[in-house]
Amino acid sequence: MTTSDSSASRSAAPRRIVLTGFMGSGKSTVGPLLAARLGWRFLDVDDIIEAEAGMSIAEIFARHGEPAFRDIEHATIARLASQDALVLALGGGAIERAETRDLLLNAPGTLLVHLEVELATTLARCRGTEGTRPVLADQANLAARYQRRLPLYRAAHVSISVDALTPEQVVDAILRVARAA
Repeated sequence: MTTSDSSASRSAAPRRIVLTGFMGSGKSTVGPLLAARLGWRFLDVDDIIEAEAGMSIAEIFARHGEPAFRDIEHATIARLASQDALVLALGGGAIERAETRDLLLNAPGTLLVHLEVELATTLARCRGTEGTRPVLADQANLAARYQRRLPLYRAAHVSISVDALTPEQVVDAILRVARAA
């Protein structure tokens, strides 16, 4: 587990925890468990966007393009990141937008946690989901995307290597960090 310099700027216990990481890192599995342990709500940004848009993320991409999706995603995150007692799971690409990263790194009361996985772990965990994650079929593009995002994820307040951890162990690690804040 590593922490970045930005963790020093947080002086109070977090009021919200935001999970980021590559697909298969466990955001949607760990998030509800963490929220239950804290007595907080859990929300997945992609689920909120789909519910509000009345269409899937893939449909938004197809109809309006990635830039329009990223605008919607940023606005949704900005709105949700002001709420307290919330565990929020980001989509894997949300961290690529500088405004979104800056918002989450600098919002008072926000702990941004990167769940770090090796690319091999992603492939193992996501096997069989190629229908909903077509990028998995394009290994070269997937590896390039992973390498491009990794330093952005690592800018989070804390990075936790989760490859060998159970979801419950990941929750324990996040809680240790949150309590030390």
